[in-house]
Amino acid sequence: MSKTKTRAKTIEKGRGRVKKSDRRQQILLELKLRPHVRINELAQRFNVSNETVRRDFDALSNDGLIARAHGGASAPAQGHYPGLDERANARIEERERIGISAAGLVRDGETVMIDSGSTTIEMARALAYLGTPCTVITNSIPVAMTLGHGAAEVLLCPGEYLATESATIGTETLEFLSRFNVDRCMIGSSGFSAEGPSETVRGFAAVKRMMLTRAANRHLLIDSGKFGRKGLSQVGDLTNLDSIVSDTKPTGELLNAINGAEVDVLVAP
Repeated sequence: MSKTKTRAKTIEKGRGRVKKSDRRQQILLELKLRPHVRINELAQRFNVSNETVRRDFDALSNDGLIARAHGGASAPAQGHYPGLDERANARIEERERIGISAAGLVRDGETVMIDSGSTTIEMARALAYLGTPCTVITNSIPVAMTLGHGAAEVLLCPGEYLATESATIGTETLEFLSRFNVDRCMIGSSGFSAEGPSETVRGFAAVKRMMLTRAANRHLLIDSGKFGRKGLSQVGDLTNLDSIVSDTKPTGELLNAINGAEVDVLVAP
């Protein structure tokens, strides 16, 4: 076959392909409209191989956005996990103490990523009270609203709106976060074990992982009631953290793992 014909076939093959971020966004949209999508159907629609769609499914599944099924994928099953409003009314004193301690770590002029959660909202309130001039990047609408009228400049992530958490998630959120390098990030999590932080809320693990990769200093804000718990999706291991801010010091296997990973433990007074 001539070089001209080979080039023509290559151009024809690549014509009409959907780029990765758009494919994954369309997969999530499709699962809002029907309970199950199949690999071969999407491969034909996107003009890509079955293996490419399989990789999309793997990435979305790892982020907790879909559930893999034979030959395709489904929307993730939602077990009972308390929503943001319910969590905000539990362990209030502990979370306030954690928030005040974490806010004290932020220095004037720093850039900070803050994820969505009841404890990080308390941190945002404390940061607003301190009036620390900084730039905050967040996927949490309550965090943005709390800090938006004070000394902080706030950048709110785009993405799919998760109403139960008043937050954005998904590929657009991750792409936005990937554009920035920040001084520190403040994340929470559903669970915290010797394996590291984990998350139950759909799509949150991926947001936390991205924030951890973009920050020079990485802080986990976690109340002691979550010690030893494991969420559905692993966020990372202990080596992905620089410090843990909590209301009490961990003990036993968890403390040994933290010490082994050389992670600082900051106990809120």
